[in-house]
Amino acid sequence: MAAMRRERNGAVADDMRFYGAPYGLNYGVSLPTVRAIARGEEKDHEFAKFLLCQQVRELRLAAFHLAEPDKITREEFDLWGGAIINSEAAEEIAFALLRHTPALNELFDEWVAGSHPLWVYAVMMAGARVMEPRKEWIEKCWSAVVRFDAQAAETTSTPAAEGEITPAVSAHLVEVGAVALLSNIGLKSEENRQAIIDLVSSSERLKSSTLVYDELSWRLDTEF
Repeated sequence: MAAMRRERNGAVADDMRFYGAPYGLNYGVSLPTVRAIARGEEKDHEFAKFLLCQQVRELRLAAFHLAEPDKITREEFDLWGGAIINSEAAEEIAFALLRHTPALNELFDEWVAGSHPLWVYAVMMAGARVMEPRKEWIEKCWSAVVRFDAQAAETTSTPAAEGEITPAVSAHLVEVGAVALLSNIGLKSEENRQAIIDLVSSSERLKSSTLVYDELSWRLDTEF
């Protein structure tokens, strides 16, 4: 905590932008610095879980680096999911922890089928960073995109309260995660690439956004 406080930057904290709930306390420490401080400590799973309970941005983010991936079990899925209060936390837990855990396959199947957009986003971003993503993730990923797109298309746009994630923002996050994940899978083999193209092309056109089509078109060298 002392190391984090020495690096605090109120101006940066005030200018931070992310989707979701704000942290209780935010020192504005840059992510590279948070990572460097956390990596200077030994892995300690129980201590990491303790840090998750602290209402301080830097301590929560550090917890993702101090946790031990091998100790993530299904019984802990909700615990770690509860720490994903905004898009920054979703991206950092994907980068620091979820992509390394042996439980990722089970976690992916559970979270991607759920209703928490930040959990879906986090697990997709984790899958986007693994060396050997599962081909079976393609259909599950696309199902999530279609599901959140339908919710966004059916909901009248209204101003969001602080910390609230609207259906439109939820759909956007899921689409961003899907592009990252499908690109990773598609670039592993021509078979995977063609499977993605066939699935997206044969599905009903998304209603809320063209982001997926625009991004995948150039990443997979095709047209939708």
